[in-house]
Amino acid sequence: MPSTPITPSDVVYTAVATAQNGRDGRVATDDGRLDLVVNPPAAMGGSGTGTNPEQLFAAGYSACFQGALAVVARRENADVSGSTVTAKVGIGSNDDGFGLLVEISAHLPAVDRATARDLLEKAHQVCPYSKATRGNITVTLA
Repeated sequence: MPSTPITPSDVVYTAVATAQNGRDGRVATDDGRLDLVVNPPAAMGGSGTGTNPEQLFAAGYSACFQGALAVVARRENADVSGSTVTAKVGIGSNDDGFGLLVEISAHLPAVDRATARDLLEKAHQVCPYSKATRGNITVTLA
């Protein structure tokens, strides 16, 4: 069942970032906490000297997903201490330009494999990034 979209009155925080020169420039947040040079990766013909949007998306998705995993673990009385979540974000050509795909994997040392899989699937249902990408890009849980 799809989630009910939030409304402006539901918003508790808004992140603001501005890019200059797209994939070959800078990106910075309005509070100055993030100010990065962005360049296309070498695999896409760029210099690869700065970060790129896919790395930033992977960083945000992995952090958000681990937060969702912690919420689910508390509900399930599962121990996810010492866990890590990795998001691999791929970019490639499709029929109308470019598209993304994501692979989420996690290391949960305190739970068995079946429990880990169950927690990942439940986290995928509550993670805001997962909700935002559902039906738009391929996201697999590894």
